[in-house]
Formats: sequence, C-alpha cells, structure tokens
Amino acid sequence: MAPAASSDDRDPDRLIDPRTRTDDESELSIRPRRLDEMIGQLRIKENLKIAIQAARSRGETLDHVLLYGPPGLGKTTLSNIIANEMDAPIRITSGPALEKPRDLAAILSGLEPQSVFFIDEIHRLNRTVEEILYSAMEDFRMDIVIGQGPAARTVALPVPRFTLVGATTRAGMVSSPMRDRFGIQHGLQLYEVTELDTIVRRSATILDVQIDASGSLEIARRSRGTPRVANRLLRRVRDWAQVRGTGSVDRDAAETALSMLEVDELGLDAFDRRFLTAIILKFDGGPVGLETLAAMLGEERDTIEDMAEPYLMQLGFLNRTSRGRAVTRLACAHVGLPFPAALQQEPVQFRLMEE
Repeated sequence: MAPAASSDDRDPDRLIDPRTRTDDESELSIRPRRLDEMIGQLRIKENLKIAIQAARSRGETLDHVLLYGPPGLGKTTLSNIIANEMDAPIRITSGPALEKPRDLAAILSGLEPQSVFFIDEIHRLNRTVEEILYSAMEDFRMDIVIGQGPAARTVALPVPRFTLVGATTRAGMVSSPMRDRFGIQHGLQLYEVTELDTIVRRSATILDVQIDASGSLEIARRSRGTPRVANRLLRRVRDWAQVRGTGSVDRDAAETALSMLEVDELGLDAFDRRFLTAIILKFDGGPVGLETLAAMLGEERDTIEDMAEPYLMQLGFLNRTSRGRAVTRLACAHVGLPFPAALQQEPVQFRLMEE
C-alpha cells in the first residue's frame, strides 16, 4: 500500500477534482448558453423551460432557484443559462465573499431590474447576511439597522425585483428558512457515460480537437460522471496526442495519456485507490470513522466527502454507514486485494446514514 500522504505532498489540484481549477479558464468558451444546448439533466431542463416561459409570458421575474449537487455538474452554467433565457443581466458572487451586511447591500442596491443574482456556496453565507437576504427575496427590500442602543432604528430600503439563484454542494447545510424561500429547487445528478460522450465530442469540436468515437467514449468512461472532469481530461489527452501521438485522439491515445496521469479505466486516481486500500489493509475493510481516515491520509474531511465518496458510492465500492465507512467486494476486486476475512466470516448489517 502506498504510504499515507503528508501535508507536504498533498495534491491540491487533482486532475479529477470536480471543483474549478486555475487551468479551467478555457471551460468558459465551451459552456452551453441556452437550455437547448445543454446536454443531460433532462428533467431539470424541462421544468426550467416551463417556469421561464411562464414568467416571461407574465412579464415577471423568475422565482428564486436553488441548485444543489456535487461540484462540476453545471450549477454555475445553469445560472448563466437562466439569465440568458430571461434576457437578464447576471451578477455573480459566493457565500464566503459576503462577509458583512454592507457587502450584500452594495450588490443588491446596484442590481438592474429583472437581474439574476447568483450566489455560489450559498450554504456558507454569514448568518447576519442571510437574515437581510430574507426580506430582499420576499419583499424586495433591505431592512438596515442604523445607530446603536436605544437610538437604533430600522430603515427599509427598496431593491429592484431580481431572481436569486443559489448553488450548493451541501443542500443539508442550507438553513430551513433560506431553503423555504426558493420557489424552484433542483438537485443535479451525475451524468451517464453516453451523455458525457456527447459532451466530449461537442467540446472537441469547439476546441478543434480531432477525436474519434472510441477516443471520446474512453474519456467519458473515466470522467466520474462529471462534465468538468470530462473537459479537463479531454484537454490533457489532446496535449499528449499533439506531443507524443499523431495529433488525433483515439482510444489508444486516450488510454495511454490517462494511464500516465494515473486515471484508471473507471476514473479513479491514486488518491481514490489509496483511500480504498487504507480501509482494506489498515481497518479490515471497515467500518472506520471519517475523521480517522482523514488523519491517516493527510486530507481534509471535506475533501474526502466531496471529491472521493460520492463517486465511489455510485460505483458500489463504498458504504457510508452509521458506524463509519466500509468497502465492498467490488472495491477489493478493483484494487486487487482479497475481501477481508472478518467481513467474510461475520457479515455486518450496516444502517445507511441519512443524507
């Protein structure tokens, strides 16, 4: 088993990290701009089409929209699409950037009528800022407290009517009062391989990359159900094909390039394999607590929860239980290790934790 990573040799920019990285600027040029251009998420697109068409026919702003799901699935892209479909300007910020009420007030007071206001990581909003946002969402006004002590008074400042689009990877951490103020709520799901294959071929056309059907399918299979990862892998395979190959991406080029990058046939990288191997060899297959795993691997708890577990669970490699994390037979077979004897002799019934 590979040794546990120390804080000095962590890779903050894993290739398969679904969060935005510094080398993803070119992603902006390949993002769809309209609902009809967006691939996948069919149910969400259809529901948004109906809501947008109804709002436009009435000449009203769209209800506030909450988008949740793992990173890299298109929440920011959807917010821009909503603005385009409504023919409205968009203002983009993030929860951590709104530290004080005046930060929010400055943005709201500067919005144009009918604007789309997008807040990424909305679950990380400061509580005081969040409370001011309540009245802005419901009554399109800000209640500002002026002065202190007995002389303090509240002033209601009107704000233009707007549509708030909030995005989060942790829907459960959005407070109930905030969540209830969103008239439209959608959870984005990981993409199917066929959908990712279409996305890769579309991106290749925009980026002027020569690719055949076998090459795009191989990249799609290793993209962890995430369009952002698929586009990133496409760019890395393109680089390999231009430097070491013929300039065209086929299955052999994709396999060779991604193997060099330690992304295996299911999209697992070195950290994923180290994560599974640690549970198998160090903890007899589990269950083991997440804090213990995070300390041993030298990674943050949030990194494991956001970047490793969702996809491993989808593959059937990991069970997240009330007692901790446990591997499955599929995981052992994938990393080439026997299923732990303790689990073979005395099967453990796990109660899955509520999401």
